[in-house]
Amino acid sequence: MLTLENVSVSYGAIEALTGISMRVEKGEVVTLIGANGAGKTTTLRTITGLLQPRLGRIVFEGKDISAKPTHRLVALGISMAPEGRGVFANLSVRENLHMGAYLQKNKSEVASDMEHSFQMFPRLKEREAQKAGTLSGGEQQMLAIARALMSRPRLLLLDEPSLGLAPLVVHTIFEAIDEIRSKGTTILLVEQNAHAALGHSDRAYVLETGRIVMEGQSQELAANPRIKEAYLGE
Repeated sequence: MLTLENVSVSYGAIEALTGISMRVEKGEVVTLIGANGAGKTTTLRTITGLLQPRLGRIVFEGKDISAKPTHRLVALGISMAPEGRGVFANLSVRENLHMGAYLQKNKSEVASDMEHSFQMFPRLKEREAQKAGTLSGGEQQMLAIARALMSRPRLLLLDEPSLGLAPLVVHTIFEAIDEIRSKGTTILLVEQNAHAALGHSDRAYVLETGRIVMEGQSQELAANPRIKEAYLGE
């Protein structure tokens, strides 16, 4: 579904990604793990058109999307819940969800998708008229994911969905990831909680200073002594 071919990205003179190649197959959950500053968020921002690759190309469902603007990628079927959630603080929960559906023309489908969001995250239903800026961090994360789903993506990018959240809320977020995947949406997950990420994904790539240094089945990487020591605290 998605392929990155020798992609390099620079911030001015600083190279953030150096010739990374990776793939995401339809129906998979693929996770990117790595320390802060490894290039994980840069990878997602490049896929979504917020950054342009200096070298290499990105292909989605057979189309080269390397130079396409972000709004065109949403129309093609790619959506992201960004790091830091990025909710519209002065809009209500319901209005935020409508913003996610801005490309959808069928009102009954939008209403159905919104109800599905409320079923997945009942807390949002309880707060649907509340301004998003007044929600807790966990509720804002639920809203960011639900809003990303309102565009009916075939590929959902999640950037640090568990960052700074209480363990109980992290459990809820990863249950939602399992449910989203079970409905047929492909997921590329960036996550510092390597335990959870490897436990809820099929395959994983390990990024270190802008390079992919390891890849494989998530279960195999979770059992790898180097990964255990560096990322799992074992």
